[in-house]
Amino acid sequence: MAKFIPVDPFDIVIFGGTGDLSRRKLLPALFHRWLDGQIPESSRIVGTARSEMDTKEYRKMAREACESASGDNWDTKEWSKFEKFIEYVSIDATQEDADWATLKSFLTLDDNRPCVFYLATSPRLYVQICEALGKAGLSEGNTRVVLEKPIGTDLESAKAINDGVAQVYAERQVFRIDHYLGKETVQNLMVLRFANMLFEPIWSRNYVDHVQITVAEDLGLEGRADYYDKSGALRDMVQNHMLQLLCLTAMEPPNQLDDDDVRTEKIKVLNALTPITGEAAKKQTVRGQYKAGVKDNKPVKGYLEELSSETVSSTETFVAIKANIDNWRWAGVPFYLRTGKRMSQRHSDIIIQFKPTPHSLFGEGYESANKLVIRLQPDEGVRLFVQIKEPGPGGLRVKSLPLNLSYAESFTVRYPDAYERLLMDVVRGNLSLFMRKDEVEAAWTWVDGLIEAWEKSGDRPEAYTAGSDGPLAAAMMMDRDNRAWWEGS
Repeated sequence: MAKFIPVDPFDIVIFGGTGDLSRRKLLPALFHRWLDGQIPESSRIVGTARSEMDTKEYRKMAREACESASGDNWDTKEWSKFEKFIEYVSIDATQEDADWATLKSFLTLDDNRPCVFYLATSPRLYVQICEALGKAGLSEGNTRVVLEKPIGTDLESAKAINDGVAQVYAERQVFRIDHYLGKETVQNLMVLRFANMLFEPIWSRNYVDHVQITVAEDLGLEGRADYYDKSGALRDMVQNHMLQLLCLTAMEPPNQLDDDDVRTEKIKVLNALTPITGEAAKKQTVRGQYKAGVKDNKPVKGYLEELSSETVSSTETFVAIKANIDNWRWAGVPFYLRTGKRMSQRHSDIIIQFKPTPHSLFGEGYESANKLVIRLQPDEGVRLFVQIKEPGPGGLRVKSLPLNLSYAESFTVRYPDAYERLLMDVVRGNLSLFMRKDEVEAAWTWVDGLIEAWEKSGDRPEAYTAGSDGPLAAAMMMDRDNRAWWEGS
């Protein structure tokens, strides 16, 4: 049974405390950590935003959010204890006359007590808020600032944010969060690789044929039209989530699970990625944009219709990439990345496809290659496909079946979701699951080259039907290499 170790008492201030992220993720995450006994009673949670409301109203909003997230596990008695930690201060952090004195009155500001400032706001406000915090005397001692993705929209804007924040907070105080790194199966990826002698010797070009990383969504814009049309799938998913998954899959073993040891190995992978520019972008990438289709036997709008605008947009809602890592371990092994909206099903997987046996002893017509499937969502688990004899008389028939580790079946207790884990790591000061400044910039350097190639080509994204598995060109890209996307359940 899982044992949760309590953290030390802390203060957390959530900028954008009335926003969608706070209501859907942050407040429920903190409440669930309270239910599991990780948050001490003397901790303090302060929501802040421009909205005019008092603490009583904010607690009511927080209760509705946490009750919705808890479902059948709602505990009114525990909520009555938890809500006493919650305060609200109305602050427009972009204004010079913001009421920092009231905010500071709720904080302990002790060098031995962590004080976390979580910026659940637009990234364009990060530097401005940090500067205001610095002027208010809220950047010294044991203070930490959490930055949500995306950090910028390109290398130049990412550097501007990083440099601006660095004027106020030291790098050890900055936690750039990517919630994918808090998922249990992502954490398990490192354990699988580095705690099992079975895998580490074969985790290389000598035995791996290729790697697939898919993050497929079955939803459309869902109220994010303004943001998404300026971003697209490459900036929204590939630059952060997918490159982080690629790094954890491909990195060398760190000397230890220390903050900077892990992050240094990830940066080496990013720096080894072959740039995709010019003509290479046409051969190694596919862009798509969904059109009207059917989901759950109901018609759904196309991307342009969801924008509610007559403007023709060339923003991609799907991207597939054949990436290569120029280092000793992975030379010649393609990494196929794929993400898209309005696809046939919601799933996120990392597929390690091993090479087939050098000689087929059992005839043709069966798959002789092992496959490791690491499912991140919706049903977290790990499956290793091996070849076995199919029972029965009449000859020797070989079938590929999985050795299955399902989190839902193996661990009957509820385990923390990504934000719950990462919030507790912020309080502990553990930076290993958070991106370093040069890591963010290395990712943008690679992505910017691809964006430039797309812009120069002038090609529009290929249309694909909502509810499908993406553009035909993505399947053809794999077919040219005599491979296919994994669509297993």
